[in-house]
Amino acid sequence: MRHLRALCAIADTGSLHKAARQLGMTQPSLTTQLRRIENSLGAELFSRGRTGCRPTPLGRSLLSRARPLVADMAALVTEARAAAARTGGPGLRVGSTASRALPGWLRRLRQRLPGTDIGLRMDVSANALLRGVAAGQLDVAFVHEVEGCPLRVPQGIEERVLLAREPQFVSLARDHPAAALPVVDLADLADDHWMVDPTVDGEWDGLRRVLHAAGIDPPLLHGDYHTAASLIALGEAVAPCQPTSVPREDMAVRPLRGDPLAVRLLLYARPGAPLDTLYAELAAAYREVALRAAPYREWLRRQGTAATLPLAPCMMTA
Repeated sequence: MRHLRALCAIADTGSLHKAARQLGMTQPSLTTQLRRIENSLGAELFSRGRTGCRPTPLGRSLLSRARPLVADMAALVTEARAAAARTGGPGLRVGSTASRALPGWLRRLRQRLPGTDIGLRMDVSANALLRGVAAGQLDVAFVHEVEGCPLRVPQGIEERVLLAREPQFVSLARDHPAAALPVVDLADLADDHWMVDPTVDGEWDGLRRVLHAAGIDPPLLHGDYHTAASLIALGEAVAPCQPTSVPREDMAVRPLRGDPLAVRLLLYARPGAPLDTLYAELAAAYREVALRAAPYREWLRRQGTAATLPLAPCMMTA
């Protein structure tokens, strides 16, 4: 696990120096560790150059498997520490797929439910989280459902729709020709490599269906979206992204014309969980990140006053 954390840190930072600092070790020690890992595998995992470290094809493949393991271990340690520190107060076990609303939601829940020990389980699989709620391992799960790929919802858990249809945007290199456009056509990206994480429920099928409907058949890469970020910034790939994504200096976020890619945002809870409170705080956290992301804020503005914020009707019924 220590080796996997080191590889993820190198890929995330793109630099042995920065990765070593993040890991709390010296650069020579990290360089030696990386050399030992590569020697044991018999191949290079990163190409080194003046611009930093970039994963090789083998490195990208390994990282796509390593990241979920590292994330699961981090979640396990967090939960174990929380359990050890528990003083007998009430607990709330939260599950979630990736969302930029998550930090704000947890912060609001801690303020709204003082004295409650709040644990977190992240998973790329929404279906796995729903099974966790049904089995009593989780109290609540915030998940997304890819349009056209319905989730397998167990009986006996409660559902609340946060957003009936959230458009998915596209992330691309800042110097990509399409980045100069306010709205991008799929045809503008027909010659690009598209990257998708096949471990996310429905993601691969949903993207493939949309591209086929548009009459384009671009080359597809499989990998996690953390790895995708470095490839996108270098202009080697484009990828779907949440509209709440914040553009970077080397990466642009743009809506797709006609919003062909979309998800539903859903909240599930076990019977007896404080669903109204959970929903209200999640809606507020989502609204906050939606308005903070300039591309999404502009998209919302273009929808007109009736759709200033898509989750507004849901919030009024919470």
